[in-house]
Amino acid sequence: MAAAPMVVAAEEGAESGGLDLLLPATSELIAGIIAFAIIFYFMWRWVVPTLSATLARRQEAERSRLEAAESTKEEAEQLASQYREQLAGAKDEGARIVDEARQDAESVRAETIARAQQEADEIVSRARDEANAETSRALEEARSTVANLSVDLAEKVVGRSLDREAQMGLVEDYLEELESSS
Repeated sequence: MAAAPMVVAAEEGAESGGLDLLLPATSELIAGIIAFAIIFYFMWRWVVPTLSATLARRQEAERSRLEAAESTKEEAEQLASQYREQLAGAKDEGARIVDEARQDAESVRAETIARAQQEADEIVSRARDEANAETSRALEEARSTVANLSVDLAEKVVGRSLDREAQMGLVEDYLEELESSS
């Protein structure tokens, strides 16, 4: 029979629809709402602002890190562009130096050739002058020898001594006449 009171209690609970099982008692519900409101108020008053400030500081820190990274990236790009410009400038400078060296070498070469040509011309001129002087000296010597031989020959042919000065004048006049005709 002990089972009978349990069955009766189960029947009574079934009549209320089981809503009592889900909802707490009214006093517990009010106490829970008041406790939730107090906890919510403290959370809203102190925890949420602290949490918001912490999140704001984090966001600011992240933003500053991103800005620093961006500025570092821009700085690196500027350095890279400066390096490229310096490299291009160095290449241009190297090409200019090579061109200047080529021009200098060409001018030295031209100057050396001109100096050598001038020296060669001077040597040829001196050789011609020396040859002309030697030819003149040889002609003068030949003239003198021919004049002496002519006078000696004339003396032997005539058999007497001729005026050497007059005879030399005649021979020289004759030789000049031969030179001018040839």
